[in-house]
Amino acid sequence: MNVGKRLFNYALQAKRTILVALLFLSIAAAAELTGPFIAKTMIDKHIMGIEQPWVEQEDGDVVYNNREFTRSDRMETKWSEDEEVNLLQIGLTYYFVDEAIAFDGERTYENGVLTIERGEDQNSYEATPMTQQEIYLFFQQEVAFIMMLLGGYLVLIIISAIFHYYQSLWLQISANRIIKRMREDVFAKIHELPIEYFDKQPTGKIVARVTNDTEAIRELYVRVLATFFTSIIYMTGIFIALFLLDTRLAWATLLIVPILILWMIFYRKFAGKYNRVIREKISEINGSINENIQGMPIVQAFGREKEVAVEFEKLNEEHFKYNNKLLSLNAMTSFNLLNLVRNIAFVALIWYFGGGSLGVGMVISLGVVYAFVDYINRLFEPVNGIVNQLAQLEEARIAGERVFKLMDEPGTELLESHRPRFHGDVQFEDVSFAYKKDEYVLKNISFSAKRGETFAFVGHTGSGKSSIMNILFRFYDHQKGTIKVDGIDIHSMTKQELREHMAIVLQDPFLFTGTIATNVSMNDASISRERILDALEKVGAHEMLDGLPNGLDEEVKEKGSTLSAGQRQLISFARALVYDPPILILDEATANIDTDTEELIQQALDVVKEGRTTFVIAHRLSTIRKADKIFVLNRGEIVEQGDHDALMQREGKYYHMYQLQKGTRKDSAS
Repeated sequence: MNVGKRLFNYALQAKRTILVALLFLSIAAAAELTGPFIAKTMIDKHIMGIEQPWVEQEDGDVVYNNREFTRSDRMETKWSEDEEVNLLQIGLTYYFVDEAIAFDGERTYENGVLTIERGEDQNSYEATPMTQQEIYLFFQQEVAFIMMLLGGYLVLIIISAIFHYYQSLWLQISANRIIKRMREDVFAKIHELPIEYFDKQPTGKIVARVTNDTEAIRELYVRVLATFFTSIIYMTGIFIALFLLDTRLAWATLLIVPILILWMIFYRKFAGKYNRVIREKISEINGSINENIQGMPIVQAFGREKEVAVEFEKLNEEHFKYNNKLLSLNAMTSFNLLNLVRNIAFVALIWYFGGGSLGVGMVISLGVVYAFVDYINRLFEPVNGIVNQLAQLEEARIAGERVFKLMDEPGTELLESHRPRFHGDVQFEDVSFAYKKDEYVLKNISFSAKRGETFAFVGHTGSGKSSIMNILFRFYDHQKGTIKVDGIDIHSMTKQELREHMAIVLQDPFLFTGTIATNVSMNDASISRERILDALEKVGAHEMLDGLPNGLDEEVKEKGSTLSAGQRQLISFARALVYDPPILILDEATANIDTDTEELIQQALDVVKEGRTTFVIAHRLSTIRKADKIFVLNRGEIVEQGDHDALMQREGKYYHMYQLQKGTRKDSAS
């Protein structure tokens, strides 16, 4: 499972929006990175540019001491050194040198003499200090150029801000769209998984995959990838600019790239291990919380609050310990290491530029120095962004690994295929079934049920009653024998095709948050309110509805906590009957219902069972006296079968079970 590739494939689902966002990001980066070049131009050509040699000529641009001068770089004709003068700055003062200079370097001025030193070379020139008004004469013509460049810089800043806004907005919209699709895929996958998966996995762990882990992945698309894209584009732009400024130094700065790659490899090696434990502990914490909230009445009734808290603290302590390890790794590999690399880069920069005056490096214009320092500072911003997101990247990678592991679980794809309504004949032929290999809980089960018949299964706990229903509904698949519905092997049809014409009522009914109407119809728009009311009336729930302020629209809280067990079971019966199934399964459906409600349901069942094949897993034997056939199970085998009267006359296992429930002994039975 290549997690990175699969995360990338999800990103491709929003590729158009992402590409547009990256285009906008590139424009914004280009506009922003043009700034140092504009500053370099202002400094070199229009601020420090007045240190260019000036040439005395008629009709010059500047008049100074009744002499006219033009900047040499703006001359259209050649000139001789005799015509050249220079303006040189020392500190805040400019000096007029009425001759050409041989070279530039470290400058000093004393007693009317300006001295220039470079390495072992030294030259001295007569110089005159200039007032601010005098130097402004030479600066005056540059003001228009500077204002034009500043205006251009401002326009670029505005363009950059606008494109940054839209690239950020569109990247985040893309990320939310991607994670929305991923959550839908994960949730859809959960419905494809077999029931045995949920038997082995705590609910809290599964919920953590859908919520916590996908949220971590969302941060990958919203923040991490946005930061990485931005950083890569900025670094590319900065390196291009550095190569345009100075090739040798640009090659030196490229060393940051392999350092960053090695950095990420080192970080991933350790952070992956810590994050994997952290995500697992979060799942366990969610599972513990979910379990304890659901079992809160039992916890409080038995006074186990302290013990439960100790168990939770143990999980929390493990999570805390590995979080601290990850924090230590982040502290070691982020800010401190980044500062070290940054400082080394600046030492090299100072040596390279500053050494020029000593003959070690090379002399470069002040504008180039400014641009280089600016770009180096900007270069470490995206590097810092990448480093700061490494923790989030690794967390998202591990979360993705967990989510894709769930999505790779073998399941059954939900198809839109349909079969005509079943007639309702069911046949078991030497069926054997084991939850674990070779540990059979059903052995050679055979029977045939016709439409309109009611078959009941009784037996002690663990005898295999519910397992028969599990394999008939294909919550699990049997290993031996054949199960047929209307003569068709159930393995030759999809689970959806099979279940479409079957309904089940469990011992512990589950209600969803919503209303009574939505719980009966399961939000199926094709089921009218009239059908819902009819189903509720058939199961004897009309009195319950009359007692509720909002009737069908009465709000149902989580798991139906505001309703009694009998009311929840009545709604569960109505849910099964509203679909008018040809095959109805009652899995100890009356076990938790009081005697009065049970009588109502028995009356309703006599009506709704007509024309249907009904299977009843019975706990109360008195509820199945009218069954067409009763199967007595013991250790996965049918040991007795027949109707109630026949089994009672036999005085076997069923007879003794019935007498025990009635609380009578054989010798006192009438």
